[in-house]
Amino acid sequence: MIEDVQAAIPLGFLLSFMIGPVFFVLLETSATKGFRAGLVFDMGVIIADILFLVIAYFSSFQLLENLSNQPGLYVFGGVILLVYSITILFNRAPVKEETDVHISKTGYMGLFIKGFLLNFINIGVLVFWLGVIIVVGPSLDNDPNRILVFFSAMIGAYLITDLFKILLAKQLKTKLTQKRIRIVKKALGVILAICGIVLIIKGFLPKDQLNIEKGIELIREAEGQ
Repeated sequence: MIEDVQAAIPLGFLLSFMIGPVFFVLLETSATKGFRAGLVFDMGVIIADILFLVIAYFSSFQLLENLSNQPGLYVFGGVILLVYSITILFNRAPVKEETDVHISKTGYMGLFIKGFLLNFINIGVLVFWLGVIIVVGPSLDNDPNRILVFFSAMIGAYLITDLFKILLAKQLKTKLTQKRIRIVKKALGVILAICGIVLIIKGFLPKDQLNIEKGIELIREAEGQ
C-alpha cells in the first residue's frame, strides 16, 4: 500500500499543474478573495474530479477485468493519453489569464458551484481519468482497495499542492507569463505522450516482456552477484 501511495503522489502533483481555465480562476479567486474563497472554489473542482473518476472507473470496470487476458487493450488506454497529450502540445490558442470572478464574500456556495461546473463541463478531464485508470488499474491487480488507496492519495496530493497554490496565488499570478505557461504545458504534454507511447508498446509486446516488476527483480539479482 505504501508503494501505491508513493506512486500516486507525483501524479497528484502533475494533475494540480494541468494548465487550463480552472488553474487561473483558482489563482484569481485566491488572490482577490482570500484563502477561504480559493479553498471553497477548489473543493468544487475536486468534487467534480472525484465524480469523473467514479464514472471513469465504473465505465471501464469490464475493460480492466479483460486487460489481464487481452494485453492489446492497453493500446486503448495509451491512445487516449497520446491523443490528450497531442491536444496539449499542438493547441496554439493563447491561454486565457483573465478571469471573471465576481462573488461576494458570503457567496461561498456560488464559488463551490462555479468550481464544480468549470471542471465538470471539461470533457477532457473525463478522458484524462479514463486513461489514468486504464494505465494504473492492472498494475494494482484491479484490486478495488488498492485502487481506492491510490486515487485517494493522488487526490490528497492534488489538494495539498493546490493549498500551496492558493497561499502563493499573488506571486504565481505575476510570474506566470505566457512563455512560462507554454513551457509548462509542453512539459506536461510530453510526459503524457511518453506514458501513452509506453502503454501502446506494452500492448503490442508479449505478456512476459516490458514487465517492470520482473525487470526490478533482475536488477536486484545482478546487484547481488
